[in-house]
Amino acid sequence: MVSLSHYLILAAILFAIGMVGIFLNRKNLIVLLMAIELILLAVNINFVAFSHYLNDLSGQLFVFFILVVAAAESAIGLAILVVLFRNLSSIDVEDLDTLKG
Repeated sequence: MVSLSHYLILAAILFAIGMVGIFLNRKNLIVLLMAIELILLAVNINFVAFSHYLNDLSGQLFVFFILVVAAAESAIGLAILVVLFRNLSSIDVEDLDTLKG
């Protein structure tokens, strides 16, 4: 049977992978967005695991709202990425400084 500690270890591993992705790759915007999503996924796994462990549905409901906001965040991030690529033909994070208006 899968216990609470298994879910917490999985969430910690996902969180660590996301943090490593942010610190090791600071140039590619797509990898940064994916690393942020991994961190958010780790937090959501913790919410669902504790919600199931405590027999309380409020954590699972909170995860639903977090996923809705994360979808909007991803859409905005990808829109910024498309604008960056159209203007500069590059997706480097360092090139974002040239978009100052």
